Amino acid sequence: MSLVDAAIVLLWSVAGFTLQGAVGFGMGLLSSPVFMLIDSRLVPGPVLASTMVFTLALTAREHRAIDLQGFRWAMTGRIVGTAPAAALLALLPADELKLLFGVIVLVAVVISLSGVSIEPGPVSLLAGGALSGIMGTIAAIGGPPLALLYQRASGARIRGTLSSVFLVGTVVSLIALGFVGRFGLEELRLTLLLLPGGAAGFFLSRRIARRLDRGHTRRAVLAVAAVAGVGVIARSLMG
Repeated sequence: MSLVDAAIVLLWSVAGFTLQGAVGFGMGLLSSPVFMLIDSRLVPGPVLASTMVFTLALTAREHRAIDLQGFRWAMTGRIVGTAPAAALLALLPADELKLLFGVIVLVAVVISLSGVSIEPGPVSLLAGGALSGIMGTIAAIGGPPLALLYQRASGARIRGTLSSVFLVGTVVSLIALGFVGRFGLEELRLTLLLLPGGAAGFFLSRRIARRLDRGHTRRAVLAVAAVAGVGVIARSLMG
């Protein structure tokens, strides 16, 4: 990775973590497609590891607003979805993984744009958690399925609940990735490149969380993610 690429990764991580700290999700959706184009080693391990550190801080900040019952159901689903996702990572060759990653990005965009309103009950949270586990472990993009369920909740409730699920879920995903040889010393080293962006994003998001117009920001994030996702698919198909 060149110095220019490293600078882009750092700046993009600041943007991604600021978004996640303000609305509850978005780091993976905004940054992972771009990181995949720059250096595929950044996804999913380093993005998940840096997000784990970030969500620890965010969960502490928003702990009073966490939906504890929803957390339990979603977390159960997330654990269930992690194992098959890790198996896919171990079995699929790199080119097919990139294609799958691009498809997941576009699925996440469609989910986020769908406008479907589903109440966060036990069944929907189990299903959303399982889909979050699959998408999060493969592509470090586990937010949209759960954000869809909590879209009508307050900002603090969204940030607190999603962060608590992501915190435990990323630990489970990283353990699974370690077992299949997808998270080791090299990925840990790359994680260090993202952590300063997490620190900057945490403090920036604290200032703008109450003022951020989620509608406009959400559309911008989805547009960037969709373009990058199509780019990843095109590159994998072109070989």
